[in-house]
Amino acid sequence: MVSVSPVADASVLVVDDEEGVRSFLSRSLIRRGWAVETAGSAEDGAKLLEATAFDLIILDIALPGKSGLEWLRELEDAGFAGEVILITAFADMNTAIDALRAGASDFVLKPFRVEQIVNAVDRCMERARLARENFVLRRQLGQLETPDSRLDEIVGPSPAMARLRALVQRVAPTPSTVLIQGESGVGKELVARALHQLSPRAALPFVAVNCAAISADIIEAELFGHVKGAFTGAREARKGLFYYAHGGTLFLDEIGELPAPLQSKLLRVLEERRIRPVGSEQEVPVDVRVIAATNRDLKAEVAAGQFRQDLFYRLEVMTLTVPPLRERVEDVPDLAALFMKTVSEQLRTPPLPLTVETTQVLMRHSWPGNVRELRNFVERSLLFGEFPLEDLRCGAREAGSDSLLLSEVEKRHILMVLRQCGGNKTWAAELLGVSRKTLDRKCTEWGV
Repeated sequence: MVSVSPVADASVLVVDDEEGVRSFLSRSLIRRGWAVETAGSAEDGAKLLEATAFDLIILDIALPGKSGLEWLRELEDAGFAGEVILITAFADMNTAIDALRAGASDFVLKPFRVEQIVNAVDRCMERARLARENFVLRRQLGQLETPDSRLDEIVGPSPAMARLRALVQRVAPTPSTVLIQGESGVGKELVARALHQLSPRAALPFVAVNCAAISADIIEAELFGHVKGAFTGAREARKGLFYYAHGGTLFLDEIGELPAPLQSKLLRVLEERRIRPVGSEQEVPVDVRVIAATNRDLKAEVAAGQFRQDLFYRLEVMTLTVPPLRERVEDVPDLAALFMKTVSEQLRTPPLPLTVETTQVLMRHSWPGNVRELRNFVERSLLFGEFPLEDLRCGAREAGSDSLLLSEVEKRHILMVLRQCGGNKTWAAELLGVSRKTLDRKCTEWGV
């Protein structure tokens, strides 16, 4: 009885000049659930690779024309994203070292048994899976704050949040692209993570990227990868975020910040499910669900010619709107209690009591930084050992004045926090729950 491989559905290219070896490997691997193509030379293998992206290549070293090692080096330079197992009947230590230096994932001597090659394939595919997971984990650990991904973290009794939770549950199991709208700090990434966790892709990577935080010069390579020598400084090939999100979800935060040329390329990826690394001639199929988020009015951006209309319609398959905190003040007590519990556990400090008076002050505040600002206020209070409620009361009095516009309330609150931080904009931005870039822009507008 033949067992099915745990990496069934992987695609394999067998390149060997011996027809008997090609036939033997093809039959053996197909019986275990893999899709297999064969070629008798590196040149023929390259033609197949132009039309199909293979997860793994089983490559003989001694081939007519271009040798397996030569082609492997070319594949590495071109940014081939798959794994390569080299096979040969004639090998010594130097050959094995050359193979590994050229980028081979494994090295198998002829003659071999079926179990040997199957185990080698399994090891390679498992290594690729772990590499993706490790990359995602490193990105998450590198972030200052990683929101929880459970639906029950989207708290609040307000009708708006109840509807949002219902929509997340309804949309999550589908493969549809989702656009999440809302002001900065409302929790758009939390909604994206909930969509991922409630989807069939939950066990696979969730990769988040802030489009506003990456230079326009390198964001294409960051998303799609690049080949060696694709641009100045590209000393080696590198895989992109679409590769690491394969099978899972790619969250594109601040999608409105994408440069115009990349907007058209992203549209093509969404329509054709294929990417092309920078500098490469080969397109690679991707299985990724894209969730985008923006704090901009994309319809207005489209009308102003700042955002592609066709991309907007492609992203707007399903739109979820997260309302600002000032429009759902009844959610503040639940959010404050949640943050008090989670942050106190993280800081290993005793929680502060949320009295009726404290809660009322919190509910009267306008929270221009939204949920992120509330969380940071709770953290700051835990560090101080008490709630700095007077700061919020001042903000509430200003907000209650009929003569003050919301923009003026926001300005006074931001400047107050900036004064408390001694002019340290990085610290003030963190406490406000906005990016340093946003705070700099506001200060420039106000001449501060």
